[in-house]
Amino acid sequence: MASPNTFRAGPDERGHFGIHGGRFVAETLMPLILEVERAYAAARVDPSFAAELDYYLEHYVGRPSPLFYAERMTTHFGGAKIYMKREELNHTGAHKINNTLGQILLARRMGKRRIIAETGAGQHGVATATVCALFDLPCIVYMGETDIERQKPNVFRMKLLGAEVRPVKSGTATLKDAMNEALRDWVANVEDTFYIIGTAAGPHPYPAMVRDFQCVIGNEVRTQLHKAEGRLPDTLVACIGGGSNAIGLFHPFLDDPTVRMIGVEAAGYGIETGKHAASLNGGKPGVLHGNRTYLLQTDDGQIVDAHSISAGLDYPGIGPEHAWLHDTGRVDYVAITDREAIEAFQLCSKLEGIIPALEPAHALAHVAKIAPTLPRDHLLVVNLCGRGDKDIFAVAERLGVAL
Repeated sequence: MASPNTFRAGPDERGHFGIHGGRFVAETLMPLILEVERAYAAARVDPSFAAELDYYLEHYVGRPSPLFYAERMTTHFGGAKIYMKREELNHTGAHKINNTLGQILLARRMGKRRIIAETGAGQHGVATATVCALFDLPCIVYMGETDIERQKPNVFRMKLLGAEVRPVKSGTATLKDAMNEALRDWVANVEDTFYIIGTAAGPHPYPAMVRDFQCVIGNEVRTQLHKAEGRLPDTLVACIGGGSNAIGLFHPFLDDPTVRMIGVEAAGYGIETGKHAASLNGGKPGVLHGNRTYLLQTDDGQIVDAHSISAGLDYPGIGPEHAWLHDTGRVDYVAITDREAIEAFQLCSKLEGIIPALEPAHALAHVAKIAPTLPRDHLLVVNLCGRGDKDIFAVAERLGVAL
């Protein structure tokens, strides 16, 4: 596929990134989707909206998040100079709140009084419940029963924050199924409800809107690394589920040809086993949750259940902009197994005193593979998009450690 003049121009007016994206929703939802699109188009050029968002990002979330030189990990691998973008230090412990703040400010601007969300690892649910508490709005979070069981700390946090957590029993009772139920709720309550989607997927304008709210990550890295090193990074690495943390890091650098970008999917038990969540490395294009993208599916279009030890990566699709960046070759997409992620989880904890979430542990595992092969003046930035508190029980169980 021929490269466009700019990789940052999309989507087009219909929400397409090449053949991906778009708006595949129930007829009853179309008026609301168009309303969200109009409201966001107005908000993004309104200085007062940007000023309000910037205020809360600084004084409530705690931005900018640090860019930390991981000296011990750099020495351990003996190659590239590794920097960590410390998104796990944000309020609520992940990058998710960058997006939930932007969307709830938009919901208030639209006069919506009821908020719904879906969650897998629970971080988006916690971030949504947090901003709903902040702005005194009722919050309903759909979460698969499988994820409820493996993310108990986050479930309790959501309830403490005043949210109602609705268990989803259908399918594999994970993120895909939670998103299905949230969409059904939205169709039934279109007048007063705003759906805060947690990743850069779903019907247009959500993939672009979520990306825009997460671009604060890459914009800060650009400024911070220039201050630290006086130049652009050589390589950016981020984990990919739906892909919001990664597109937030990558997008500000897409038109810088010297910057290589690597998205890391969840290979689960291995791509060859079929038990994974690597849509780009093991899927093909189709339609799910309102957009066309790469999906794990059978030859007749039935969605195949995803698997990852990481609840936040356990999704059978990927954001449409990532699908397009894959097709154009601008971003490389690789996959890391559960075992490799757990090893990186332990290594980062012991070397840097930072317990990462299992999601960015996948990115760290790929860093472990490539850093030793790169020169010492190679600048590598990995997005540490979540804190590992939520995952200690899952890791302990996998390692056979009694708590």
